[in-house]
Amino acid sequence: MGMAAAVDSLPEQLEAALAAASAVPGPTPAEPIASVVALGMGGSGVAGDIVAALASLQMPVPVTVAKGYECPAFVGPSTLVIAVSFSGNTEETLEAVTAAHHAGASIIAVTSGGRLGELARQWDVPLYEVDGTIPMPRAAVGAISVAPLVALEGAGLLSGVADWVAAAVAQLRVRQGNEPRSDLDELVGAVGAGDMVPVFYGAGALGMVAAGRAKAQVNENVKMPAYASAMPELCHNELAGWDLAGSSSSGSPLAVIALRHDFEHPQTQRRYDFTRGVLEGGQVGVPYCELRAVGDGALAQLFDLIYQVDVLSLHFASAAGRDPGPIPLLEELKAFLA
Repeated sequence: MGMAAAVDSLPEQLEAALAAASAVPGPTPAEPIASVVALGMGGSGVAGDIVAALASLQMPVPVTVAKGYECPAFVGPSTLVIAVSFSGNTEETLEAVTAAHHAGASIIAVTSGGRLGELARQWDVPLYEVDGTIPMPRAAVGAISVAPLVALEGAGLLSGVADWVAAAVAQLRVRQGNEPRSDLDELVGAVGAGDMVPVFYGAGALGMVAAGRAKAQVNENVKMPAYASAMPELCHNELAGWDLAGSSSSGSPLAVIALRHDFEHPQTQRRYDFTRGVLEGGQVGVPYCELRAVGDGALAQLFDLIYQVDVLSLHFASAAGRDPGPIPLLEELKAFLA
């Protein structure tokens, strides 16, 4: 399905998304915006996570990410609702955005078409169309994430989005075509063989988006379990569980991959150092490695991490001998629900 090519073309995807979104007339709420709600599931839902993470650094109103059938009860005329569905047919998102429309919220739609596109035209709300030739929703992370940021800037809630995207594109072009780190070969082989499950650690809003993305990419591309946890929260609970993480005869069934960035709190940086010592010095040593973000600004560093974990998940899939594209199980689920 061209998943590797889709990952490698992320900088071009961001540029195209910015150009397309900038040509769409933005939202014109009837009332001042007091809150923002992002609706979306799976590969489309990550757009809301990205918006919330970046908005927390600048926006004067809160952003709530809702992943499910329900529309939050507070949604009303002073709420801007961002509905994201790559296919336009995600049933949870359609039900939630319809409830938001009935509640009088201002709505924007981000989709390649489907029923969400039809509703946007019917309701006469801003419709940000994304490239439907992208093979899967999770491969459209750039396309679906830029439009909401452009819309929020148009609504006066953000500024500098074009500069953010330019910085992200510049950093991703540095990454394009790089060979995988040789020090990760053993980890890739162990995960591919099914002998080890990756656990991703991310700090703060940016790190947790990257960790959640990494988990989902392993789930969908490799078709295997993976987990994500938040720093510093994990230091108050999960850390205590690592001392007995496996038996001395078989070794650890888990490996921790820390996703680091420059926006971490200084004390969180020290927590990583302590955590590494716990992992490597416990009854059963737990492999630990780090992927570090580079780039000018929060969006650049977030997408730098996203690119790195996307590529890593493809190497896991290759080592496991699995096609990262189709997901038959999810098609079975859709048929079951229908």
